[in-house]
Amino acid sequence: MARSLEGKSIVVTGAGRGIGREIALLCAAEGAKVVVNDPGVAADGSGSNAAPAEEVVEEIKKRGGTAVANFESVADAIPASKIVKAAVDHFGKLDGVVNNAGILRDMIFHRMSVEAFEAVIKVHLMGSFYVSHAAARLFREQESGSFVHFTSTSGLVGNFGQANYAAAKLGIVGLSKSIALDMNRFNVRSNCVSPFAWSRLIGTIPTETEEEKARVARIQQMGPEKIAPIVAYLLSDASKDVTGQIFAVRMNEIFLMGQSRPLRSVHRGEGWTPQTIAEHAMPALKGSFYKLDRSADVFCWDAI
Repeated sequence: MARSLEGKSIVVTGAGRGIGREIALLCAAEGAKVVVNDPGVAADGSGSNAAPAEEVVEEIKKRGGTAVANFESVADAIPASKIVKAAVDHFGKLDGVVNNAGILRDMIFHRMSVEAFEAVIKVHLMGSFYVSHAAARLFREQESGSFVHFTSTSGLVGNFGQANYAAAKLGIVGLSKSIALDMNRFNVRSNCVSPFAWSRLIGTIPTETEEEKARVARIQQMGPEKIAPIVAYLLSDASKDVTGQIFAVRMNEIFLMGQSRPLRSVHRGEGWTPQTIAEHAMPALKGSFYKLDRSADVFCWDAI
């Protein structure tokens, strides 16, 4: 079979480990030239290490592919723009961007520091914006391109102790949809992927109770390599009619996730008062309220 990304130039952020690494390896195997971006920070964003990105590049070359390492941070606009520039400098063009880079600073909300909130927003949400914004001008000029952004059920559904991460990941959904709407006329696509997979960041989940230990054990069975195929597909020309969507991937399952739409409505011809809202509107709407679900409550069966 023909390789689906033959001749394309792709940027993958956070590609030194985990899901990003598997995406970079598969994209290269499918014929893409890959910018493997990763500053090699710890799970909380501290430090730096060139080895992860360099090792992925070496592995790609060993398998007969083409790749270059890049160590810029996505968390600031100018360094992020240099990631895009690296693709053009080395490969002459850019066809796809995978916004995968991320950090975690989990903490229950009332104890979360401002710094922890801002740091996670900077990497996930602002980082996705900075890299995408730098690439958008190129995509507009060539009238083609694909963005794949990483979201999470922590934002789409909910989770404990992740206000920063959830806010960033749900913000990315809005960013992706806006890009899809604004750039559709230029044949530029933008989609989100919500992964279920064991990774270094997931490894920070606490395992103090038996329930938490069992949850982590289930996640460990879901390899990051299971996420890469849908990303490669969304970068390929085969997905030319797919944009503005949110996909979740869990082992061998692919879910098309919902997007916010009206559920029910109530009307009162004379308008509303706080009292009539309490007496009429809320009782009528309450049956359709969402529960305070967590991701594990919604995806409550074993992965298949």
